[in-house]
Amino acid sequence: MEIKKNIRHLELEELKAYFESIGEKKFRMRQTWEWLWQKHARSFDDMSNLSKELRAKLEADFSLPALHINTTQVSSDGTIKTRFKTFDGHFIEGVLIPTEKRQTVCVSSQIGCSLTCKFCATGTMTRKRNLDFDEIVDQITLINEQSEKIHGKKLTNIVFMGMGEPLLNYKNLLKAVERISSNDGLGMSPRRITVSTAGIAKMIKQLGDDDVKFKLALSLHAATDKKRNEIMPINETNNIESLVEALNYYYEKTNSEITFEYILFKNFNDSLRDADDLIKLYRQVPADLINIIEYNPIDGSRFAKPDEDATFDFMNYLGKHRVNARLRRSRGKDIDAACGQLANKS
Repeated sequence: MEIKKNIRHLELEELKAYFESIGEKKFRMRQTWEWLWQKHARSFDDMSNLSKELRAKLEADFSLPALHINTTQVSSDGTIKTRFKTFDGHFIEGVLIPTEKRQTVCVSSQIGCSLTCKFCATGTMTRKRNLDFDEIVDQITLINEQSEKIHGKKLTNIVFMGMGEPLLNYKNLLKAVERISSNDGLGMSPRRITVSTAGIAKMIKQLGDDDVKFKLALSLHAATDKKRNEIMPINETNNIESLVEALNYYYEKTNSEITFEYILFKNFNDSLRDADDLIKLYRQVPADLINIIEYNPIDGSRFAKPDEDATFDFMNYLGKHRVNARLRRSRGKDIDAACGQLANKS
């Protein structure tokens, strides 16, 4: 049986050529494109201003495998975790994080993850496959609808910090960002999009060569190879020296913002000596900010959150050394929606 092509994988010119081939007028093609990328149709039947005959023809020739919401959970702090079901029966999660000034969505790029970071629930899952770019866009549009319905506000920021490693799904990442930021899509400024990576040096350089406009965050979590190897196996093939080189190359090419993310683990990376190592690394890269992140417990992990005094001392030490650091309090911990907790638990 012939597999039908996903209609959202057609470029505008390809869709135009198809409509010409079936003798349809150009404005019908434009209406269809709007349904796909501005009105976010979930099926051909949703395209109500097209004739039944045309909708039937489109359904006969193409597929439209959209994400659908499976479950939602609301945290006591207002964070909302949504589990989505893919057309082939897999599950992924996205999170809406509302504040007074921002409506941020945290989205996934893969079904599962292959990096096995020792502190991350997603790292305990098998990677099933990459998400297609239209599935990434679906997460964002559905959570944008959620934000408008509940808060009366559109999304203001997008962070690729959910399930999976975005740079191991490079083409779909860039295509999703293109659709999100295009005028005939969501029209989101790339400067309001942050892509978080565990650190793949050659792909960070590729971002520079492609002159991307979004922000980049490095999930660092340890400032020496010895400690980083222990918690992030990816560091064995992408050590800190190679990442420093790649980040400087990226910044030289793009002049785009770089952030370090650093989860504090009790009695592992929270001493003042660890802070010194972090400061030395910070000085080697044109990073704008270090986000110090609260650790969120996951099943089977040996790590724990430091006490408040240790966290205060660490932050105070960074401040005394003129490091731009911010303590990021966790959101959605009670529904397993916080950083590192996404694992399709309901």
